[in-house]
Amino acid sequence: MIAGTALSALYFGDDCQVIGCEPEAADDAYRSMISGKIESNVTALTIADGLKTELGDINFPIIQGHVDSIIRVSEIEIISAMRLIWERLKILAEPSSAVAFAALIKEKSSFKGKKVGIIISGGNVDLSNLPF
Repeated sequence: MIAGTALSALYFGDDCQVIGCEPEAADDAYRSMISGKIESNVTALTIADGLKTELGDINFPIIQGHVDSIIRVSEIEIISAMRLIWERLKILAEPSSAVAFAALIKEKSSFKGKKVGIIISGGNVDLSNLPF
């Protein structure tokens, strides 16, 4: 999703900066950006199961070229963000989607005074097994 978002921002945005977000427990993109090669996750013990995927040969060069940075967040930060989205916005947000909001909360001083967009999706939620 981040590769497509980065390309959309490049072609349709007006001087947009793209910042990725990952759970600390599944931070392969973060580590890959640092090393310059695709890194794998040894384990991916995160509530954000939609982010347990691996980078590929097609999307990694796009991420390298068009994603400015990646913020990592803890499981507690993900769950807190998910709960806040549910309580305040009344939006059914899946844990993987809450990662972006958790990163915004974690690094709020970095975003002060800026226009920020977050993609929030909700298709992957087990309502019988909520973390709160």
